[in-house]
Amino acid sequence: MVQIKLRDEYIKLGQAIKAAGLVGSGADAKSEIMEGKVKVNGQIEIQRGKKLHKGDKVEYNGEQIEITE
Repeated sequence: MVQIKLRDEYIKLGQAIKAAGLVGSGADAKSEIMEGKVKVNGQIEIQRGKKLHKGDKVEYNGEQIEITE
């Protein structure tokens, strides 16, 4: 599991999967999210601008990201 520490109040979903190194670019993040391949807290999420806060969990391609402070 990859942990991402928040610098601000939140991080957007597309930024989070890119920061975790799970995709190569923001464009890749956008297409993977829009295709319904990313889950946030167990639910498929198709908004790349979805705001993630402390405690949120993201699943993508068998990997997990946890948002921490």
